[in-house]
Amino acid sequence: MIMRITTRLGKKIGVVPTLVLPAAPNPFADWTAHLFTASRAQYIILTNTTSLYSMVMYGAGITDDCTFLKRATSYMGEFIRDDGHEFIFERLVAPSTATVTFSRALDRSVTGSMNDLVFQAKLMLTEREVSPWEVSFELNKTPMSYLKYSNPRETFSSMNASRLNSG
Repeated sequence: MIMRITTRLGKKIGVVPTLVLPAAPNPFADWTAHLFTASRAQYIILTNTTSLYSMVMYGAGITDDCTFLKRATSYMGEFIRDDGHEFIFERLVAPSTATVTFSRALDRSVTGSMNDLVFQAKLMLTEREVSPWEVSFELNKTPMSYLKYSNPRETFSSMNASRLNSG
């Protein structure tokens, strides 16, 4: 798995990658993570680099790379299964977590889209007082220009269909 992290998150967990790795051959094994703050609480957004399928989790208590990876992969598993994608997690995401390589972000289009998602997440977390779990479901319904106005959930699902048809 490639875990692309922002400088801010890297400083928090003590890992600041210098290289930008090319996209993973398995699009389900390529994720980008960013640390942000809303109402004085830290959150981490985990985003599939290809589909922008995202999850927001609490960032408190994460102080090193091991804790980050353990909590992130556990949260990803719970969320992806709860969203009805158990097959995708078990067959395409979980096996890739055996070996994780940190990288810088792939391109500005992804980080720009993540900034849009973070802006929406902050509004939901502060104004509407929605839990990070619920925020994640809402973000994945949002049409994104990066995805030609499809939403992350549909794109994540269609990646599975294309992967099954090609393999």
